Amino acid sequence: MTTLTEYFAPQPTSTQSLPDPIPLLRSLTNGALEVLAGVRKVDQLARWLSEDAFRALATRANLSARARSARGIAPARPNFQILSIRVTEPADGVVEAVIVVVGPGRTRAVAVRLEGLDSRWRASSFAVL
Repeated sequence: MTTLTEYFAPQPTSTQSLPDPIPLLRSLTNGALEVLAGVRKVDQLARWLSEDAFRALATRANLSARARSARGIAPARPNFQILSIRVTEPADGVVEAVIVVVGPGRTRAVAVRLEGLDSRWRASSFAVL
């Protein structure tokens, strides 16, 4: 017998039923770097992030804002270019990716785990390294 929580809980979705994850990976990377630079609110990315990923990005954004404030630096739109995106599929409905981003004087990696839930991709883990 199916319980109400099973029925109303997020339903896993097969990779085959989901759109190409590359555009979302690009958008999330751009958005997250703008959040860390202080020119975008983390709430604008909430729809694509799990609760844990959202909290981690919000915490990191607050730390970045405090560091900018302590140094007297105003938020500025980041200037960067995505060099590469490496994607693996460890399981059906799961994508793990590393996005390499280069900016003035710094190269960063962004690690993302997307899971297919309710017919759309959602980032369950997100880290800017």
